[in-house]
Amino acid sequence: MKNTILILATILGLIAAYFMINRSSSVEGVDIITTEVDRGLFQIYVNATGELKAKKSVKVRGPQGMRSVGIYQTNITELIPEGTVVSKGDFVASLDKSELATKMQEVQTELEKVMTQLEQSKIDTAIELKAIRDEIANLQFTIQQEELEIEKNRFEPAMIIDQSKLKLEKSQRDLAQLEDKLNLKKIQSDAIIGEHEANMRQQQNKLEQYNSIAAQFTVTAPEDGMLIYEQSWNGKKGPGSQISAWDPVVAELPDLSDFISVIYVNEVDISKVKKGQQVDIKVDAFPEKEFNGYISDVANIGQQLRNQDAKVFEVTVQLNSIDSVLRPAMTTSNEVLVYSYEDVFSIPLECYQKSDSLEFVVKKEGKKYVKQEVIAHVSNDDAIVIAAGLSESDIVCLTFPGNLPELPVVLLDDQTREEAMERLALADKNRIDQERAWARNVREEAPSRESFSGGGMIIIN
Repeated sequence: MKNTILILATILGLIAAYFMINRSSSVEGVDIITTEVDRGLFQIYVNATGELKAKKSVKVRGPQGMRSVGIYQTNITELIPEGTVVSKGDFVASLDKSELATKMQEVQTELEKVMTQLEQSKIDTAIELKAIRDEIANLQFTIQQEELEIEKNRFEPAMIIDQSKLKLEKSQRDLAQLEDKLNLKKIQSDAIIGEHEANMRQQQNKLEQYNSIAAQFTVTAPEDGMLIYEQSWNGKKGPGSQISAWDPVVAELPDLSDFISVIYVNEVDISKVKKGQQVDIKVDAFPEKEFNGYISDVANIGQQLRNQDAKVFEVTVQLNSIDSVLRPAMTTSNEVLVYSYEDVFSIPLECYQKSDSLEFVVKKEGKKYVKQEVIAHVSNDDAIVIAAGLSESDIVCLTFPGNLPELPVVLLDDQTREEAMERLALADKNRIDQERAWARNVREEAPSRESFSGGGMIIIN
């Protein structure tokens, strides 16, 4: 009886152990996700959002001389809808003239005052000069009488003759003084009238200047084109927006035959971006349409954009082609081809592990898993290039066994490691040389797509 019970217990224990082992393998098989090593073209991209802008545009400006008349800002009272197609000379906007009208009224009042003063000065001068001329005429008549008196008294005693001569001399001195007074009065009158006339001309010129500025408060199109509202820090300028004397732009007329995409690249990635690199562009409003271009300019200095913590660098992307649906200010998604490597091994980033000084992946060998040492190279957002340690037929883990620390490690031999490092150094040198060649070959015309294919050396071990 005891033997039977012992045998049954042993059998049950074996059955339980069998099911536990099978269940563990099943769960392990379900949890571990694997993938094959990929071989082929590997491309590195930098992604950035941007905005379409016309490469060339004509600014529609308000009055150019507002500062000269003491007006430093004004409001847009009326503005035609954005996207309106206009011809040269068509009405675009009207600006608030209330401050200008007040200043014009002040100048008009001052002009009338000056003109009144001028007329009054002319009348006063005429009266004063007439009085002096009358005195001169009367004195000249008195001198003639005194000369006759001397002639009549020539046979009189010497005392009487001398007395007549003294009277004549006094009258002659008085005449000379009056003539000097008349000349001085003319000079004084001319100066006063000249001052009033100068003041009047000044006010007239100011009024003409105001009238000229007032005409510019009605803004017209300088060229034919499609009107686009001007963008500022406070958003687009529209009815009710202010324009300043330093920046009187109301809107613009873009050239829709040539577009650029202005993007902002994070300071972490800017070192990867160079002139001449190829860019794939998608317009968010039309996701089914794809465009391509190349980097034509990279800013040397970063800037802090509103609502962003990190600094960014402005990068200009020249579109190689356009479409009639494209409009300025459309948002774009830009994929900058930094470099490409031909015929290399790559794995998803999730497969790559680094612990202390050991780079490794978990590779499947039959039904077992090992930690395979690898030498990694460059990476993009999804994958990483493996220079040594893997082959095309290998299967690597995306998720790892629970006993990862206990897995055996397969190390690379010194020769394989040394050869891989030499290939990587040569690949990096080729990349630097190619980037310099791209920068030298950037021209105003769009470079061919083949010019940006990369051409990294094969680094398959």
